[in-house]
Amino acid sequence: MMQISDSYNQKNSLFNAMNRFIGAVNNMDQTVMVPSLLRDVPLDDAENVKAVTAANSSAATNGAAYFQQDGDMYSSYVLLKSIRNDIEWGVLQGEERRKEKAGAAEVSRPEAQDDDLEKEFHFHLNGLHAVLSKLTHKANTLTTRYKEEIGCRN
Repeated sequence: MMQISDSYNQKNSLFNAMNRFIGAVNNMDQTVMVPSLLRDVPLDDAENVKAVTAANSSAATNGAAYFQQDGDMYSSYVLLKSIRNDIEWGVLQGEERRKEKAGAAEVSRPEAQDDDLEKEFHFHLNGLHAVLSKLTHKANTLTTRYKEEIGCRN
């Protein structure tokens, strides 16, 4: 009985969500032999439009515009690979660049209380899991659409 609930929880873990995303992007990267063929191919999937809109609003709060509303499959391809690299190698370089731009005008945030830290952690963990699921779906959709575009149907 304990193994069933453990395997369900493991299936929904952040680590497994990241692995699914990285696996989907790796599969996409191996499938797409000529990325330039993705240029000017529109994103027609209605779910992708919703994901782009949601990501734009969350990216705006983080100060980074990851998605383009009118983007093509090529821009999604580049974006997904970039996010995969950030997950695998870290985003420290990007943070360092933002700090250099901000310079000395940067104001430090007040420390959160300990009881709020757990709530904040769970909020961000749930959000990250949801975003990774959407990005995984986007990578799988892009791979399928690329196969359709080049006439390879499996």
